[in-house]
Amino acid sequence: QVQLVESGGGLVQAGGSLRLSCTASGRTFSTYTMAWFRQAPGKEREFVSAMPWSGGSTYYEDSVKGRFTISIDNAESTLYLQMNSLKPEDTAVYFCAASPLGPKVVVGRYDYDHWGQGTQVTVSS
Repeated sequence: QVQLVESGGGLVQAGGSLRLSCTASGRTFSTYTMAWFRQAPGKEREFVSAMPWSGGSTYYEDSVKGRFTISIDNAESTLYLQMNSLKPEDTAVYFCAASPLGPKVVVGRYDYDHWGQGTQVTVSS
């Protein structure tokens, strides 16, 4: 049974940093692409960042480029999202997701078939 478990969310002031973690288990993800999505209240779930589990190219939504960094620790089976220079508009529930379309980097939410439960990130102004 595939499980994606996020952690690391919290409340931070604008300009601060957080690091989200997503521990993956239940199968081999070497051919998968991993991603972070987020969903703010009243809004659609949106793509944030993605990379193949095997490493290589990364992809970011324009509003987070230069501030967020996605990475994978294969030994720990963990996906990370380092978030710096946080803004109030980054406030959302952040979800980890896995797509079987790897190593192609895909950005559509329906390309991902495994999801974590989400972790809340709140940025105060």
